[in-house]
Amino acid sequence: MISAVLGDDHALLVEAMIPMLTKAGITVVASAYDFGSLVASVRAHQPDVCVLDLRFGDDDHHDGVPAVRAASPGTKTVVLTADPTIDSMVAAVEDGAAAYVHKSRGCASLVATIEKVMRGELVTDLPIRRRRRESAEADPEVLLARYLTVRERQCLELLVDGLRTDAMARRLGVSVTTVRSHVQALMTKLGVHSRLEAASFAVRHDLLGEPDRAALRG
Repeated sequence: MISAVLGDDHALLVEAMIPMLTKAGITVVASAYDFGSLVASVRAHQPDVCVLDLRFGDDDHHDGVPAVRAASPGTKTVVLTADPTIDSMVAAVEDGAAAYVHKSRGCASLVATIEKVMRGELVTDLPIRRRRRESAEADPEVLLARYLTVRERQCLELLVDGLRTDAMARRLGVSVTTVRSHVQALMTKLGVHSRLEAASFAVRHDLLGEPDRAALRG
């Protein structure tokens, strides 16, 4: 059973979500209609998931995700928002959000999102028309690739070159466990589910520069 705290200043929206989430096996342990109460509820209940909007009334809480994570480090944060901008999505993910979902998606999409983040996946879901209005480069997963760490990018480059985990560890001078950790992290950021998908994604979107890859081979 997944436990959740909901935070939104629109009470009708919250009250409509509760029975639908409950039917899907997600127990809403608390709901809050202002930001202070939300953080207090998360701290008190330590839920599996916190679903929140970053805007309460006239106030934008850009620190919302870090505040929830500080109150309960083990809680996954799902930002459910009317803000369709990619910049806001990237900022939320940088702050540690497990998902950024537009409110137009509906409850079934929210349930699927919660299930995915509980499996360790990163979910970003914005309206298609908004994506098309922004630059061709602004595909959410491509933008998130910018936030790979140096080690994660090195591991991605070696995946593209077809190296196995033990060979990657030798090349980078780290343990096999460390390599596995980096690979899992980069897969989560790219929204893929296998090493092959990660390599294909990198090639398809031309994420890796040839100078960096040549340096690794050397």
